[in-house]
Amino acid sequence: MAQKQLNIFLSASIPMLGRDERYFKTADTIAIRDSVLALASVALPKYKLIWGGHPSITPLIASILQHSGLDIHSSVILYQSTYFEQFFPLENESVAHIIKTNDMGDKDLSIEEMRKHMLGDNEFYAGIFIGGMEGVEDEYTMFTQLHPEAKVFPLASTGGAAKIIYDKYFAGKEPELCINLAYSSLFKDLLNL
Repeated sequence: MAQKQLNIFLSASIPMLGRDERYFKTADTIAIRDSVLALASVALPKYKLIWGGHPSITPLIASILQHSGLDIHSSVILYQSTYFEQFFPLENESVAHIIKTNDMGDKDLSIEEMRKHMLGDNEFYAGIFIGGMEGVEDEYTMFTQLHPEAKVFPLASTGGAAKIIYDKYFAGKEPELCINLAYSSLFKDLLNL
């Protein structure tokens, strides 16, 4: 009997200059990119990857999908709010399995609607938090409330919101989330691959 495919939630973005300085000053753009690429490379197809389509992250995952030969529908789900439809990156077309949520007429309400469906309509084995800004912190809070039994991995080594989450909730625990930059092997260990 085949084992049921489990879902992993990815919350990630590359902090931008000009936004909240506390995210940008610790962010490691190379580590963020490397960790997202490593996660997609090692977790698929055993796990299904689910994320909200941040334009700095979707192209990275699309690149892995294009070269993997995986069945996209059974490997990933990308959530996008139609509020941002005019800004969707071209790489969205490579992902194919997209769930679009309603434009609520307001940016914050539209993002909240997307997160409500993305996190509320799925069961998760784990949540992985990489780099990011306030949205990653918001998704961490929502994820841990909705999925208290799921594993949670804030990659402090990527900086940004992930480091803030780690420092606030995980300080002194799971030091590999701070120091291990060999992301492929780290994810293999964390996800039992």
